[in-house]
Amino acid sequence: MTHSSGILKVLALTILVVGILFAVTPVPATAQTLETVFNGHRIIYPESSIPHPGRHHTNYFYVDSDQPAPQPPSGVETPGSVACVYQLVSGPAGCPVSTSTAVPTGGWGAIAIVDAGDYPSAASDLAAFSSYYGIPSADFTVTWPGSKKPPVYSGWETEEALDIEWAHAMAPQAKLYLVETVQENTDPTWQGVLLAAKLVAEAGGGVVSMSWGDPEQSQELSWDKYFTNNKVVFFAAAGDSGLGVSIYPGASPNVVAVGGTYFNRSQNGNFVDEVYYSGGGGGDLSPYEPRPAYQNGVANVVGTHRGYPDVASDFCCAPIYLDGAWYSVGGTSWASPTFAGIVNAAGHKAKGSVAELTKMYNELANPTQYADDFNDITQGSSECGVGFDKCSGIGSAKTYAGK
Repeated sequence: MTHSSGILKVLALTILVVGILFAVTPVPATAQTLETVFNGHRIIYPESSIPHPGRHHTNYFYVDSDQPAPQPPSGVETPGSVACVYQLVSGPAGCPVSTSTAVPTGGWGAIAIVDAGDYPSAASDLAAFSSYYGIPSADFTVTWPGSKKPPVYSGWETEEALDIEWAHAMAPQAKLYLVETVQENTDPTWQGVLLAAKLVAEAGGGVVSMSWGDPEQSQELSWDKYFTNNKVVFFAAAGDSGLGVSIYPGASPNVVAVGGTYFNRSQNGNFVDEVYYSGGGGGDLSPYEPRPAYQNGVANVVGTHRGYPDVASDFCCAPIYLDGAWYSVGGTSWASPTFAGIVNAAGHKAKGSVAELTKMYNELANPTQYADDFNDITQGSSECGVGFDKCSGIGSAKTYAGK
């Protein structure tokens, strides 16, 4: 692959962590992608997910192929199988993908997704995805800051499809907004975040999900104010570059950072356990953000600074419907809207992100409640342990309680 010299150091880090994740040497694909092979599967990182200095990146990858398919590719989970594993619905023993057809039915207020660029087929793609999986039709609006519609950006339509389809799948009764922004300084711009929060607040409250990010920098302390609306809980992807690789806005203490896990299944398709993949979902200790009060109980892990992720969700592999075809994708770009939708459907209506985070960390402090309400992810890396860790934070969802 050919890349400009200004990004070689960042790209080298990306190649390193991707190689760790899949225990292979990355294979060049094109100038716009990075490709690896894992367990017989091609893993393809689009250009939009490869970090570049000064530019927010998506956090998804294609599995096996980045070409359109006429039906959901094999090996993907479904809204029903994810909801079954996380005990959000009643499902068959083992939650096999083929027979886990019950889907969530809750949701309130609004969910806003913030992404970069226009997605012309958003409404029709969302309708097709919902119809295929038996999900109620969405009350869906596409909007953007200002009067000029953003252009289409390469790689971002896949991100947008993943975000809106899975947020809606987890909370179909919530009004859904896709807030499109331009790539300018920060992409998406903070104007998009402010508009998303305004729309959610006007709908009575809810959640905002942001599946993009950029390495942390000292200026972020002045950006944390954008995530403080007391009618909105903000979520962000923790990244796909493994532990010790920073990402913002996931690092903000005013955001619920969502890491990535993986469902192990038996040969007959039954769910076995949920693990962290070494080098997979992101986790780090912020060099800039001081430890928030809600993390005082995990000071032995985070020290004096903010640690993340806070929670985690399955990050491989998800079906999406885009421009009349199906794809298999993964990444914390899937985990963030999924967990945001779960929290919305839980209906606890926290007064902002810090209130939501305080509630969840209080669950961690009560062993009985914690065991009832979260899956503690202890396998996958030497840094994964009992309770809070940088692999998966508190853990993944178990029922709607405590969310």
